[in-house]
Amino acid sequence: MVNAALAQELIDMTDEDRELQPGALGDDLTAQLAHRRVTVRNGDRLAEIMDEHGWPTAELVGPDAARRAWLVAQHADRQLTVQRRALELMSAAVRAGQADPGQLAMLEDRVLINAGHRQRYGTQIAGIVDGAPVPWPCDDPEHMDQRRAAVGLEPYAVHVAKHAPA
Repeated sequence: MVNAALAQELIDMTDEDRELQPGALGDDLTAQLAHRRVTVRNGDRLAEIMDEHGWPTAELVGPDAARRAWLVAQHADRQLTVQRRALELMSAAVRAGQADPGQLAMLEDRVLINAGHRQRYGTQIAGIVDGAPVPWPCDDPEHMDQRRAAVGLEPYAVHVAKHAPA
């Protein structure tokens, strides 16, 4: 049975994150701090949710809220312990067929980058050069697309082409 209250809470948390994110990507320090406060508060709350429920799967909160839980973990960049715990719980959920392997790959890359390591799937972008996204360094880049395919992600070049400026 879906926990509707928890699902709505996860949706509300990420709605606020999304609302503040555009300002956080610019030069406005006030907007950056507002977004940071929200992502830290959301990360703290996700830690409590994981303590109480484990990973918020689609079975527990529905598919949209499960994706939103992943987004909270993804944006908890200043809380590596929260991200690592989410990665551990989400990994078990993927093995049980209850979470998205592509989302797990993105979270794994995020955790690796935040811990100062090379990513595996090329999902995390360091910046834009000449209008094209450039990924953070990737371990064994020659086989990156094979790893991406194994978790249901499209090839890197296809992904980048979709997001390149017209």
